[in-house]
Amino acid sequence: MSDVGIDDIAIHFPRLYLDMKDFAEMRGEDYGKLNKGLGLSAMSIPDFHEDTATMGANAVTRLIDRNGLDPSKIGRMYLGTESALDGAKPTATYILDMLTQRYGSRFGEDCFRNCDVVDMTFACIGAVDALHNTLDWVARGGEKGDRIGIVVFSDNAKYDLESAGEYTQGAGGGALLIRHQPRLLVIPDRWGVSTSPVHDFFKPRRNVSIKSVISHVVQLARETGASLKEGLVDRMVRHLPESTVRRLGIFQHGENKVQVHRDEPVFDGQFSNQCYQDAVREAFRDFRQKSADDGRWDPNGGTVLTEDWSRIIMHLPYAFQAKRMFPAVFAYERSASESWDDVESEIGLPPSLDNFDETSEGVIEHEKAMDVYRRAISKTRAYREFHSERIEKGQRASSLIGNQYTGSIFLAMMSTFESDYEGDSKIEGTLFGLCGYGSGAKAKVFEGLVDSRWREVVSRWNMFERMAGRMAIDQLTYEELHKGTHEGSVVHPRGEFALVEVEEEGVREGARNYAWVE
Repeated sequence: MSDVGIDDIAIHFPRLYLDMKDFAEMRGEDYGKLNKGLGLSAMSIPDFHEDTATMGANAVTRLIDRNGLDPSKIGRMYLGTESALDGAKPTATYILDMLTQRYGSRFGEDCFRNCDVVDMTFACIGAVDALHNTLDWVARGGEKGDRIGIVVFSDNAKYDLESAGEYTQGAGGGALLIRHQPRLLVIPDRWGVSTSPVHDFFKPRRNVSIKSVISHVVQLARETGASLKEGLVDRMVRHLPESTVRRLGIFQHGENKVQVHRDEPVFDGQFSNQCYQDAVREAFRDFRQKSADDGRWDPNGGTVLTEDWSRIIMHLPYAFQAKRMFPAVFAYERSASESWDDVESEIGLPPSLDNFDETSEGVIEHEKAMDVYRRAISKTRAYREFHSERIEKGQRASSLIGNQYTGSIFLAMMSTFESDYEGDSKIEGTLFGLCGYGSGAKAKVFEGLVDSRWREVVSRWNMFERMAGRMAIDQLTYEELHKGTHEGSVVHPRGEFALVEVEEEGVREGARNYAWVE
């Protein structure tokens, strides 16, 4: 099989953003903690006409136009998302519909008819799974090596207003061009994997009872000044079986509860950080073992595998996540080497499990002590130099956009490449290490070889320049967009796809309609 990998990347982010200074003032938060502690400067906010499908479609359009692609030659378009718009119909089909509208007149109405599309969901790692799958498909293209695949990522990272995760919001979409002999990054078929069934972050279908719905309606009526008799809720519930509401409404099938899906997750931030750390460390251990098994790396050769990586690209739910999480891998790989002596001379030995009770409480206390120790590692001279050289460039774009869920790792990749381009770095022929994570939980570790033509690809991105042209919004606009109560677009769409209608009745109730707006 010939080399396969990422030939180009395109990104779309909303024109609107909320400045973190304004957010801190709005919520009474410490801006210094958000900015200096977590690396947050701004969060992208989708406009009224934007959703998962439009952001993905706009990114694919940018990729097709920039590379002069013939849509009929694109054999696969897999979307990684955890912000799907439907429980059955893939969001990727909405993207395909928009692309057909735009390119049908030029390439024929059937130009995407033979393109395989699907959504892939595993929290924030869904797009990495789509990449893994698409690389395999392209590699199996035979001697001609002419298969072309596109991996799309698109998400709206949305948390409850005034929740602990609100400041880690963000949004955006992107697209990766996957083909043989890529100009950007060749990705070998060597992947470290770690999967564990945990509940650190999830979006359940939540049950709401009939009585709860009626109670909220009655309470709303009272708040607006209506005079209502006591016992009204119970009488309404008893009457429901014979009512028109039961026959025609959301409870028409006789159920006493209805399931509601929300974009905002149920999550445990501290637990999720621990799951992230554990999963990446185990996936790295698996990757290192596979690298040794196939001769890529000699564990007895005295070398440290991560020293082979000129850059390390990680999933960033907030900008400084990698800075705070990678010390676990840093320590795991170096603890048996001579270089670790300098670290221990600076911060001492790690807490020993022997010093804690052999109980579940003792295990928890030991893990807390280890977390403190890992934070100490992140402040050592050795780690700070390692982070500055290999990780820091990836967090620059995240600081300005926020969390992109499935796209965060690829935003970090673009941030790294563009920063290296602007700094005239000599990274061709070097290896990038990549660490993806998705809650629930799974991590994948893989690597990519930078091609000698990377500059010609990155020179056309202009990502940071485009970010500078965005518009800041105020608290009222932000909260109205968050609640879905804003009337119309804040910035009228131009040169992009936009959501124009969601049908409200009949056999197409809930169908979403899109159009290209010049």
